Amino acid sequence: MDKILEAVVMSSYPNNVKQGLVRRVIEAAKQPMDSEQCWSMLELSTKLYLTGDTKYKREVGKEVLEVYGHYHPEEFEEFFNVRFLLSLLQEGYGPLGKRSHYVLDYIQLGLQFVLESPSANSIFSLLRIEVLRKVCERPSPKQCAKISKLLTQHPQCIPTGKHQLLFCQQLIRCIGQFQCVSEGEEEIMEFLEQVNKVSGLLQRIWRTQTSAILPSLKELFTIISSTEEQEAPSNALASVVQFVPLELMDGVIRNLTNDDSITDVQMMMAIGRMIDWVSWPLGKNIDKWIIALLKGLAAVKKFSILIEVTLSKIEKVFSKLLYPIVREGALSVLQYMLLSFQHSHEAFHLLLPHIPRLVASLKKEDSNSATSSLEQLAELIHCMFFRFSGFPDLYEPVLEAVKALPIPNEDRIKHLLGQNAWTSQKNELACFYPRLASKSETGKIGLINLGNTCYMNSIIQSLFMASDFRHSVLNLTEGNSQPLMTKLQWLFAFLEHSQRPAISPESFLSASWPPWFTPGAQQDCSEYLKYLLDRLHEEEKTGKRIYQKLKESSLTSQAVEHHYLNKTLIEKMFGGKMMTKIRCLKCLNVSSREEVFTDLSLAFPPSDRNVCGSTPILPVEEIGPQFIEPPENAGQLMGSPWIQRKAPMANDHAAPSVSVETLCSKEQGEAENPIRGHGVGVDAAKDPLSNFGEQACAPKDSRSVPDLINYFLSPERLTAENKYHCEKCASLQDAEKVAELTEGPHYLILTLLRFSFDPRTMKRKKILDNVSIPVVLKLPILVAPEETEEVCQHGKDGAVPGSGFMTVVYDLCSVVVHSGISSESGHYYCYSRECTDTVPHGQPRDGVPKPASDKQLDLEIQWYLFNDTRVSFSSFESVSNVTSFFPKDTAYVLFYRQRPERQSCLLHEALAEAGRLHGEPSLHKDLMEAISKDNILFLQEQEKEARNRAAYISALPKSPLWWRDLDRDKDDDSSSGGCSPAAGGGGSGSFHGLVF
Repeated sequence: MDKILEAVVMSSYPNNVKQGLVRRVIEAAKQPMDSEQCWSMLELSTKLYLTGDTKYKREVGKEVLEVYGHYHPEEFEEFFNVRFLLSLLQEGYGPLGKRSHYVLDYIQLGLQFVLESPSANSIFSLLRIEVLRKVCERPSPKQCAKISKLLTQHPQCIPTGKHQLLFCQQLIRCIGQFQCVSEGEEEIMEFLEQVNKVSGLLQRIWRTQTSAILPSLKELFTIISSTEEQEAPSNALASVVQFVPLELMDGVIRNLTNDDSITDVQMMMAIGRMIDWVSWPLGKNIDKWIIALLKGLAAVKKFSILIEVTLSKIEKVFSKLLYPIVREGALSVLQYMLLSFQHSHEAFHLLLPHIPRLVASLKKEDSNSATSSLEQLAELIHCMFFRFSGFPDLYEPVLEAVKALPIPNEDRIKHLLGQNAWTSQKNELACFYPRLASKSETGKIGLINLGNTCYMNSIIQSLFMASDFRHSVLNLTEGNSQPLMTKLQWLFAFLEHSQRPAISPESFLSASWPPWFTPGAQQDCSEYLKYLLDRLHEEEKTGKRIYQKLKESSLTSQAVEHHYLNKTLIEKMFGGKMMTKIRCLKCLNVSSREEVFTDLSLAFPPSDRNVCGSTPILPVEEIGPQFIEPPENAGQLMGSPWIQRKAPMANDHAAPSVSVETLCSKEQGEAENPIRGHGVGVDAAKDPLSNFGEQACAPKDSRSVPDLINYFLSPERLTAENKYHCEKCASLQDAEKVAELTEGPHYLILTLLRFSFDPRTMKRKKILDNVSIPVVLKLPILVAPEETEEVCQHGKDGAVPGSGFMTVVYDLCSVVVHSGISSESGHYYCYSRECTDTVPHGQPRDGVPKPASDKQLDLEIQWYLFNDTRVSFSSFESVSNVTSFFPKDTAYVLFYRQRPERQSCLLHEALAEAGRLHGEPSLHKDLMEAISKDNILFLQEQEKEARNRAAYISALPKSPLWWRDLDRDKDDDSSSGGCSPAAGGGGSGSFHGLVF
């Protein structure tokens, strides 16, 4: 019968004909027959099943085996013996070089017929040994899957005792070497099924033998933490972790992170490879294990590992958000990585170029998964905006991409940041920040944030960019008996000449720290600035004066020269004077008091008060992108009930009322016609606008710096509970109080009083009004009549004959921005530029510096953005628009530099002469040596760090293809299937890129 069957199967008849003949043979096999005939048929069916070159032949062999196993059990048991199985497993079946791949399938098929036979135990014992040997030989995924199928169906064949533990460990090593060589989707799905079968076997073993779990995980960690030069372990290992009970997680992580035998390099290698597992499609709880290990490392303060891994892997994790099948897990890992990386903006900034494209892709996908992910991503982005404010130029495209998505409230943001931080002790991360390899392309140097010290950093950078002040400080001589000023000199010198990308202001911070400030807490930068300037002033004033020679001028009297030489540096640079006059409205008696100031604190007018046209000062000129349109009819302003005029005070016969003037730029292409001050007599006081041009007002519901100055200088009525005690009347009387500037500072500091006390919440709240900032200001300075006449006789600009006022022009040079809604929180950064007396790149004529035009000042002087360690190029457009894009980012402290139109001013001439003759100030020997030594030390540190990093992360698993996931999505509308970036899936290539 065997000959007949073989002839039929090997014949060239059609399969349907052969099938009929085979069916007859099989039916005949159900009848009793002798043992020899059974053996012949079993040998033939074995041959067909193991070496058949067609699926049909193997199916025939299978049918015959099943019939004989069922109807001739004794003969089948005798044939399916231990020796035969050992031969199959060790030597294979078939000709040499073409061994059958179906041996395990054959054994699994035959086992079902010998389970109750006396030889069953011997077969099980043999298989327990042989499957262990097979696994140790590292079979292919397909063969491993067959072993798993065999053992799952017949658990009696699973190794026991110590062999079972070894089997689990070796099976994990097999999985670690699994690779899918095909990029076809069908082949990949088959590969995933094979992996799941193998990992499912491990799950079965662990369920019955929980003691094998921890040794198996230890073997897994050994594989993924290996630093040897070899092929990276397969991501298929992710399938193993998904079956580990979550209740074991805490203990496993605690043991791992506290194991001293595990080096940092090994731990970094392991967590890096685990993070790669987010791309494994069918894994469960992978994200939970990754996050748990990251948290465990933070708990034992392994911050260097966390930083390296986050920066090397976060872009790859982000790219996986394109794929719905792994999106949930990838987003969980991304959220923790970003929310925990709070000491530096680096991780978030790595993602900025990719966010708009991902958002666009998710919007196009239009699925529930994409919508949910967009909302979570937007929440995450706003948390990062909140934590790392001060990068408006970088954030603008991202903000535009997510502007239509929900914005979390501040309590939610603080909650997320608070619960995910690596540590609540920020000083523990100080040594890890910043990670900057080279100086900024701007050539400027940043300042390291020492724990909520951005308020100081922004002020220091603003003072440093005040070039006249910087030069004066750097020119200080040794032994000047001014310890704080000396520390500032050293800090400025390092900012000027260091090769480091950022330096630590720790020494200066400790020396300039206001005693009532709380360490580690956010502070008010304006309060710090006032304290700093006062300390520097008092230090010099009490006898520890600096020495600085000013060039004598033949046009300057000895009295004036003596006046300037007796001033401290702070008075020369930032000191101004203001006259406060109070007039009794009953007797018209005027009392006046002159006081000095280093900054003007500008309050916001009440919301029900229109400040346009209300101030009795000379025009304020605005140049640049932020312009305030003038009203169509200036006469409308004159009829406004809010226009207040100063009536002539007693004993003040020539005190006309003059108004603030805000100038606008002409439309592009038209000639500019800046309105300048002209002569104002007593009659002119009746209509100041007729002499100073049209007065412009900021758009409705907006403010401008001139508005706030108007409000500051406008008359104030003292009535009711605020009545004035008139000495002449000897009683409380209604009065009018007015402030007038009598001496303009070289650097005008304006503080916008944005923080006010809210009695309802008992906290200081922030006024978030957008305030337009002019690049050029004109301020009215009240001068003595003889000085006005002297200036007018010399033909100088700005004098107003008969008015007692002179116009002084100021150029904007720094803007300190506060980001946040409270003075006790948020972040400070600043925009700055160096204003000079001459046009950049321009040549002076006849040895006299040529004043820069307004447009040249605006367009030719480079703006910089200083944000702690990061310094970047910026523009006045960014300065002007920052609050429009980021409502919580508002200008707070402004620095303006006086333009030297009064050539008789000794200070301006001395500074200009020093700049022409000496250029950059020369530093004293000790300071230069300190800088040189530090630069050499920095280079040595860089070399050492480069070597250490190379050794530290050379074995870190590479992710060379992560960016292709993002690039692939561009204009790709043709994909289909189940795993694409868009709804429904992608082609086989994208799927392969996802998993592998």
